[in-house]
Amino acid sequence: MAITRRELITNIAKAGVPAALAVTACAPKLEAETVPVPSGAVGLLYDASICIGCKACVAACAEANDTSPDTRGDGLHQAPNDLNDRTRNIIKLYKPAGGGPSSYVKRQCMHCLDPACAAGCPFQALSKDPETGIVTWTEDKCIGCRYCTITCPYHIPRFQWAGYNPRVTKCELCNTRLDKGLKPGCTTVCPTGAVIFGPRPALLMEAKSRITKSPNRYYQNRVYGEVDNGGTQALYLSHVPFEKLGLPEIGPDSVPAKTLRWQRRLYQYFALPAVLYVGLVQVIRKSLTGHEVEAHERERATGLRAQR
Repeated sequence: MAITRRELITNIAKAGVPAALAVTACAPKLEAETVPVPSGAVGLLYDASICIGCKACVAACAEANDTSPDTRGDGLHQAPNDLNDRTRNIIKLYKPAGGGPSSYVKRQCMHCLDPACAAGCPFQALSKDPETGIVTWTEDKCIGCRYCTITCPYHIPRFQWAGYNPRVTKCELCNTRLDKGLKPGCTTVCPTGAVIFGPRPALLMEAKSRITKSPNRYYQNRVYGEVDNGGTQALYLSHVPFEKLGLPEIGPDSVPAKTLRWQRRLYQYFALPAVLYVGLVQVIRKSLTGHEVEAHERERATGLRAQR
């Protein structure tokens, strides 16, 4: 029994497509994953509405981390304009060109609950402490690929371009000071209490308390970092939109979770060509079986053996 090309394609569609659609439709819906909070998670709460931009925290950070003051601007003052290889903590100014409320913003590592820098590092040179949640860098594991500087949604890690053994620099929450029972350098000198240190749950409670006491003071009456990007251990209050301060609206899913979700979706749709291939094999096998039966019948009727 012969089969035409049109019949072959039609049979493949009949056999494969419904099955493929069934596989796709029956696949479980990809839900957002909840990122666990380390039991001893510590962090920072920065209130932009009370920061006066004195930059005392910048100098204190350099001193606490034994970092050379960055005086490369004018050769005299420690006045970096952004995070860099010598600056782990910076105060920047948001001032809209058309007028409106301005604001200072403190930038340092957000210590994400699900850090993209650690997820993207091929040798786990960046890792998150399972107890405190502090994200640290390990020199011996780093190969200098600088992938962490690309994956971080906040553009925090910086790379030392000078020297034969360059380092990745970022805030590590003064973890060596914490081991001695001290607080991070930046939080010890702030004259207005714009940045404070403590357990993440306590900081979150303090932030919500401030919102409750002054409901119209803060943007969207919201704490940035409570759920943003899966949650962070550096929390922010602001009187201007967070995006104006360099804090993107990422949503509740962390960057690694989003990447993993797309990867799973891609694998899910790989089922479609696989099922079509199985359908094709079944159709061809059925066609060959029918052809052999027909050949045997003709052989018995004519006495002529079919060529194989």
